[in-house]
Amino acid sequence: MQGNLKEIDIRGILQLIELGQRTGVLFVEIDGSDNGKKFGVGNALGSDAKSPDCPQSWFVFFLNGQIIYATNGCHLSPLSDYLRHYRIKERLEDIQIPLLKSPSIPQYEYIWVLLQQNIINPVQARGIIQNLISETLFDILSLYDGRFIFKSYPTLTPLLSAWEITPIVAKMTVQLQEWKQLYPFIQSPDRFPVLADITQLQSSLPRTTLKKLQLWADGKTSLRQLSRYLNRSILTVAKAMYPYVQQGWVKFVCSVTNNDTIELQNSIPELEVDCKARVVCIDGEREIAEAVELTLRQQGYEAIALTDPVAALSQVFQLQPNLIICNTAMSPLDGYEICKMLRNSTAFRLLPIVLLVDAREHHSPIKAKMMGATDCLTSPFGNTELLKLVERYMNYSVIGDRDRGTTLVDPIQYRVKNNITESASLNKTSISN
Repeated sequence: MQGNLKEIDIRGILQLIELGQRTGVLFVEIDGSDNGKKFGVGNALGSDAKSPDCPQSWFVFFLNGQIIYATNGCHLSPLSDYLRHYRIKERLEDIQIPLLKSPSIPQYEYIWVLLQQNIINPVQARGIIQNLISETLFDILSLYDGRFIFKSYPTLTPLLSAWEITPIVAKMTVQLQEWKQLYPFIQSPDRFPVLADITQLQSSLPRTTLKKLQLWADGKTSLRQLSRYLNRSILTVAKAMYPYVQQGWVKFVCSVTNNDTIELQNSIPELEVDCKARVVCIDGEREIAEAVELTLRQQGYEAIALTDPVAALSQVFQLQPNLIICNTAMSPLDGYEICKMLRNSTAFRLLPIVLLVDAREHHSPIKAKMMGATDCLTSPFGNTELLKLVERYMNYSVIGDRDRGTTLVDPIQYRVKNNITESASLNKTSISN
């Protein structure tokens, strides 16, 4: 099976592979010499073919109609970026691997060698592969032109896991639809964010948030790379930056060779990062948990997302948070049960616990109070509601946290201006999306 993407789109090809329970590899290629063929007019993403991290070909591997691996070429930089998230210091170039069985996919061989040498664990390996699959589909589902070939190919061995096509394609399709809403402020995941208005940033943002933006928008890291470093989707990271881009405080550039960009970055004084109050968000929906985490980190909090309600019970004892946000709609433990269990512990008897409840369930606030919740937040909600609620229950008087040796900062001193807070609550960046 082969052809042109003008004749049949990627969704149709993937559907045929799934229905036929095919085993093989799908190769997608665009003409790198013509920017309009990839991520140009008529595509969801915009990009620059000169970008070193901008793929021109993709491989998707299937076993019996399920995706087992995907990659955006033969280079190792994506894998290195994901390893950076796990703070793995070994360089791939220094790792000896056996003779590659498949020269076109060295990433897969390296993942298994990393597993065998206990440099990464199976959970991390599956997470990396799933991220590579999502990133690849995010790219190819936006193409309107290009060539494709699907042919039989021996299954990759050893096999770590497999993913059903329909759910992951549906998820990426939604992300691409939301990505279009960021246009024209954010056009390409392969462009580089830089700080543009230092005066406004310094006067309007907390020092911790500004320090984060210094690290993120350094003019040397593309949005795509940044999403890998943070282990977040490209869309999630783009949404976190969107309010600042709207204000003109952050901009995206095509090249990192601009001397003005370097001077701009060097003009910002180094800031000491204040230790932050710790917020734990427990939510079985990964997208919601990650959105809450990024929104709070953006405002200077140390936010941690937990998606396994059972494991979260033991983790919160180790994390010792200052506030817990927990969704009621989870299984096998829901938020009500988690709240009740935590209240039975002396360590969490007085800790603020906020439950996320469904607006359609009118009895939820009463049930939440009966289980010991401090307050409720009705879902869907925006960033402004979330930040106001968190600020209400955090202990912000300037005190020393002796257990952690940290200092909590008065938010009034570093509060974000209303225009940024309000822009963050737009439906384009709403957590309810």
